[in-house]
Amino acid sequence: MAEVPREVVITGVGMVSCLGEGPDAHWHRLMEGRPQADASRFAPYIVHPLPPIEFDKQIPKKGDQRQMEPWQRIGTFAAGLALGQAGAKGNPELLARMDLIVAAGGGERDTAVDGTILTGLRHAEEPGAFLNERLMSDLRPTLFLAQLSNLLAGNISIVHGVTGSSRTFMGEESAGVDAVRISLARIASGQSDIVLVGGAHNGERPDLLLLREAGGHALKERFAPVFERAERGGGIALGSLGAFLVLEAKDHAQARGARALARLSRVVSERTGRGPGELSAMLERMWGHFEGALVPGQYAVLSGAAGAEPATSEELRFLAPHAGVPVRATSTYLGHGSDAQFPMNIALAAVILQHGKLYPASGAAEADGRIDRLAQIVVTGVGYWRGEGMALVETAS
Repeated sequence: MAEVPREVVITGVGMVSCLGEGPDAHWHRLMEGRPQADASRFAPYIVHPLPPIEFDKQIPKKGDQRQMEPWQRIGTFAAGLALGQAGAKGNPELLARMDLIVAAGGGERDTAVDGTILTGLRHAEEPGAFLNERLMSDLRPTLFLAQLSNLLAGNISIVHGVTGSSRTFMGEESAGVDAVRISLARIASGQSDIVLVGGAHNGERPDLLLLREAGGHALKERFAPVFERAERGGGIALGSLGAFLVLEAKDHAQARGARALARLSRVVSERTGRGPGELSAMLERMWGHFEGALVPGQYAVLSGAAGAEPATSEELRFLAPHAGVPVRATSTYLGHGSDAQFPMNIALAAVILQHGKLYPASGAAEADGRIDRLAQIVVTGVGYWRGEGMALVETAS
């Protein structure tokens, strides 16, 4: 164990979304200021779909690709990009001691089976018995095993050779927050030297749209920036995205000649019951962890708000008193990627700090205050239903 917490830096980012693949593509599309939302494919629901991706570039074996579901291909592809930028790809000695921490959902469902069950429930005399019978007979054990969340980590290990310790977290937005938080803690304490951490999400799924619609959270008919959806009752536009980070101790990165893209200084994770005022109080407590480190005129906020109400409006109200601090809600451009959203926003924060400026605001609700020198970004992650988190990303010293 290290006696003094070690400085943790980001040496690789891998990202794929509706904006393209890699840091450069994301930066250029964000600077253009044109969200890539699709209102026709799953009409009336709005999604942010992936463009055509050449998965062969990171997953060369067709057999490996065929046995993966789309979200696994997305994540394995993004992981390869991160390893490449960090200079770790093809280095067996380094990959053998690299830890892997993944935020992942439960896999994709058989929508044909789901449709049959839902149709049958309408006419069943005993819905409970009907449901149990259908689940026992229609869902094959092999289908379930193919959807285990830890298969993303397994595929990354197989394809890229990352064979250190492995952990997978489930729990939507909170999973992404805790995956990064624990990665940071392990390196800072000396338990790890280098970690590959991230997640993936396939938002182009009828079953996920059904879940969001059932909860009254789906964005329909007309696209609007995240912070401008409250007047319509809010709404989540799902996005397909994958994001992975290579985190490592600064001294470890220096010893192997790796360039630090940014510094990850702190990550906090919390959870409230979302009663009246609880979310605002929790955000205030989390902000207190960073307040002493923030330099006026040098920081901005990158929000992971999903668009769901009342959480998004409450986060916006919390940020309002911090007058003059620029705020950007990334889901306006990326869509909402659940487990992968927090790692993606940390990756974007590193890219933004590399360029030394923010991309343009999207709509009047995004604060656009004065920045003397952009050196710090606070990343927020407020789950659409549960789970809150914050991170501080800074320029590398």
